[in-house]
Order: sequence, then C-alpha cells, then structure tokens
Amino acid sequence: MTQLPLNIQISTLPNSPGVYQFFDGEDKILYVGKAKNLKKRVSSYFNKNHEYGKTRILVKKIKNIRHIVVSTESDALLLENNLIKKYRPRYNVLLKDDKSYPWICIKKERFPRIFTTRRMIKDGSEYFGPYTSMYTIKTLLDLIKNIYPIRTCNYDLSEAKIRAGKYKVCLEYHLGNCLGPCEGFQSSVEYDKQVNEVRDILKGNFKSSLHSFKNKMRLLADEMRFEEAQQFKDKIEVLENYQSKTTIVNPKINNVDVFSIITDDAFAYVNFLQLSHGSIIRSHTMEIKKKLEEKDEDLLQLAIFELRQRFNSESKEVYLPFKVTVEPHLKVTIPKLGDKRKILDLSIRNAKYFRQERFNQIKIMDPERHTKRIMAQMKKDLRLSKEPRHIECFDNSNIQGSNPVAACVVFKNGKPSKKEYRHYNIKTVEGPDDFASMEEVVFRRYKRLLNEEQPLPQLIVIDGGKGQLSSSLKSLDLLGLRGKIAIVGIAKRLEEIYFPGDSVPLYLDKKSESLKILQQLRNEAHRFGITFHRNKRSKAAINSVLEGIDGVGEKTTRDLLKKFKSVKRIKEASLEDLSAVVGNAKANKIYKTFH
Repeated sequence: MTQLPLNIQISTLPNSPGVYQFFDGEDKILYVGKAKNLKKRVSSYFNKNHEYGKTRILVKKIKNIRHIVVSTESDALLLENNLIKKYRPRYNVLLKDDKSYPWICIKKERFPRIFTTRRMIKDGSEYFGPYTSMYTIKTLLDLIKNIYPIRTCNYDLSEAKIRAGKYKVCLEYHLGNCLGPCEGFQSSVEYDKQVNEVRDILKGNFKSSLHSFKNKMRLLADEMRFEEAQQFKDKIEVLENYQSKTTIVNPKINNVDVFSIITDDAFAYVNFLQLSHGSIIRSHTMEIKKKLEEKDEDLLQLAIFELRQRFNSESKEVYLPFKVTVEPHLKVTIPKLGDKRKILDLSIRNAKYFRQERFNQIKIMDPERHTKRIMAQMKKDLRLSKEPRHIECFDNSNIQGSNPVAACVVFKNGKPSKKEYRHYNIKTVEGPDDFASMEEVVFRRYKRLLNEEQPLPQLIVIDGGKGQLSSSLKSLDLLGLRGKIAIVGIAKRLEEIYFPGDSVPLYLDKKSESLKILQQLRNEAHRFGITFHRNKRSKAAINSVLEGIDGVGEKTTRDLLKKFKSVKRIKEASLEDLSAVVGNAKANKIYKTFH
C-alpha cells in the first residue's frame, strides 16, 4: 500500500480521544502518545517550533502515523501504557525500575500456606504486595510466625488423607510453631480464622487481631490460666511493637494513595505512599527518564496508573499535588492544609531524598553525567544561553582603605581550578572604593585574556549587588564584551542574584544546587582574597617595624627575614648572630632597638 503524505494523514485524523503511534521510514515505531483530541494533538507536533532538539529530530523522522480511537481519556491512558510496555518506543519515557518485585502469597488450598514468591500464578491464590524490600517481607513473615502457628510443609492436607493417617507431625509441631493439622489436631475452621487475621495484618489492619488477642487474654486470666494468658500478652506486645514502627498518620485517613513528583531536565521522580488504617504500609519512588518535552502532569498521570497497577492498589481516593486526569471511579483530593497536606509533604520529601540519593550515586559512578546535569540546571536557573562550564568570580578586600586587593577564582565544570586563580593589587584607586576597584580588576582581567587570546568564561559572578555589577559592566563595555559573556551579581544578605538592566533580583531556592555553586564561588573568592590581603598586611607590618630602624632598608630587611624567618626570631637573636648577617654597625642598632 502506498504511504500517504503526512499532511493528508493528519487532516483525516478524528477529533476523538485515542492513542497515536509514530513510525519512521523503515516502519519502526518511534513514539506512542494519548490524546483527548487526536487531530489537534498530532497536528501540534508539526505546527510549532520545538524548544528541545530531541522533539525536532523525532518530527523529522516521522513518515507514518497510525491511531486507535477509544471511548474515554482513561481508556487511552490504559492503551498507551500497554503499548509502551509492549514496544518500548525510543522516544517514550523510560520507567527506570521496571523489574520483578516479591509478593507474599496465601496459597489457595486446605490449610493455606503463607510464603514469599516473585511469580504470580493464577490459581485463585491471594497475593499481597509487591514489596520493594525483602527486609520488609522477612519482618512481616517473622511477625506472623511469632503470632500465628501457620504450617510450613507442602503436604496435600485433604480431609481424606488426614483421616487415613497419611501424615505424621513434624518438629515444627513439637516446637509449638504448628498445631498439627496434618494429623487432625487443628480444625480447618480454626486455621482459616488465623489466616483471616493474617490477611488483615497484610492489609495494614492490626485492629481485629489486637482485639481478638486482648479478649482471649482476659478470658484466660479470669479462668486463672495465667501461663496461657501470658502467651497472648506476648503476642499483643509483638504486634503493637511492629505497629509502632510503621508511620502513623491520622487514623481517619484510610485506604488512600498519595503521589508526588519532583522533576529536573532529564528525570522525574514520583513517590507513592499507600495508607491503610492510619498507617503507611508502603513507600516507593519511581525514576522516569524523560525523552521529549513531557509535562509534569503527563508524567504523574503515567506514574499513577503504572504504580497502582503494579502494586495492585484498590484505594478509591488519591492525594495529588495538582489536578490530573485519573480513572473515573477515583476521588482526587489536592490537600492544602492539615493532616492531608502533611502526608503529601511527606511524600514530596521522600521523592527529594530519593533524587538526592541518586545524585550522590551518579556523582561517584558517573561524574560526567553529574556535571552535565548541574550545568544544565544552572543554565536553566540563571536563564543563560549556554551551559556555564567556565565561571569566574571576583571579590574585593580592604580594611579602611588599606592595602586594597582583589581576587579572581575560576571554576571549570562546577569545580575549582586553583591553578587559574589570580589576585590583584589595586593600582588606580585610592581609598575604600569597592565600585572603582571592581571596575579596574574586571578590565585588567579580560583585557589580558583578549590580548593573550585565552578562552573567555561563559559566566562572570560579581560578589556584591547592583553597584558592583554596574561597575563591572562598564569594563565589559570598554572591551566590547557586553552581551558576549553572561554576568550576575550575588548579594550576601538574602542571596539575591542581580542581572544587568533588571532592578528586581532573582531568589533561588535555598537548597538549589545552582545557588550552592554560586555560594561556593563567592566564598572561595572571599577566602582567596582575604588570605592575600592578610599576607600583604602582615608583610607591610613587618617591613614597617624593621625599616623604621635607622640604617635598615629593604635589602637588609630581606636578608634578615631570609635568615630568621620572622620578626620574633630577629628580636630573640643574639648580637653575634645578627652581626653575621648584616655586619656589626647595623647589628648594634637592631639589637638596641629590640632590647
């Protein structure tokens, strides 16, 4: 069949909800997407200029479009999810943790066994989970074993075989871990009652088990059977101790799923909290690799569907940070205050911790990727035209106008490049004039780089507010560099970031990595400048002490310091030692001055 031109394919698309698929010239699937209106959504790919290069490349590769019409948007979401899993198109988001998780199984059989498995078999058995940690499963199974005598053998305990005496009790029976259903010592009704209580615990409901144990403990105590009552008391303590380890929220919040999302340029992190009977029974964070210009709403929608499906959630209500389209039967709450808002904030905090954990791992395992991400974030936060791989920061140091100096520190790929640090003695400014000093040092720095044909930075950071920034701009104007190098000022008081020609400062989030790098630059420039300034003042003080002595000049001072290293040692030196360096006449004058 002859392939129709794209404009004809687009013009004949329906205005209905559905799923669209993009194919290349070799009929390989490139992308799967959903839409409320297929014609409008697909047309948007070809009718606008895309900011991201990946989207532009995708559009160039599209040679064929296919679509499937469905009844509702939620049906489109389901179909999109299934097609992405099946075909894994190159330009669709990648769910980074799409792997097999363990479950707890209550086997469909007479006297059901309870065990962990990674395979779900459709034989009528019940599966709880999946769990993201084997430690959680082990803790739960140990808890169940300590409270309920559940069998561990895999015998077929049919009524006929038990009546025929086919089995004998094992060591577990003698240890008290099993009540011997294999020999008919425990009825199926009594055993099933235990399994029902285990089922409640796995759902996060400890109430019925605790109530049952407390009633039995009281009855046994009333009958003076204190040893048996103590056994139930021990079980109550085990159950209450486990329950106290789960995060307790408002008990009225029951059977709710909570979702939050944190994103950057390359990845999204979606946290899922599952609440049951006032406790958090599950927390899981999913990492999603972005491929195109996906919005937070679309990524969160995809994650909600995927995580609820994966973890078999039956909750009828979800708490979300903002409105997204979900399954029709779900109630959506966007909390603003109170306990509901606190639990949403907890979910956001979990997503942030997971993101930071991943950053720390990448920093160790893949430093180049870490650097690329930081640079991309700085470019976005500071509204730059290119990534600031080379940054230079300036700071002035003087005390009441004495010994004015300036420092320039250099960062390459977000890290200090100390061999390129430079310090400057201020030559043309008299008195404490920060603005004029900044103007001089910026001019000298970039005039030299231009003369020597050295690479210029992508970003200049000035330690100071609007005044220092304006002075620096004068120097860039004189050199013809204005607009060729991005420049910002950072003021200490509230960490305001000033841009040329903009009187309103930018305030970055206090935990922002871009702000942390700017602060590190500023602090490093301050440290480097202060150290140089102190050394200069110290040297000036030494020279003034020695050169104040009649007959002692710059050469004599240099010879003395070369030999004795400090003024203190010169003071403590004997007349003979001083004579050996500067001769008898000068030695006598120096010795008399200090003694």
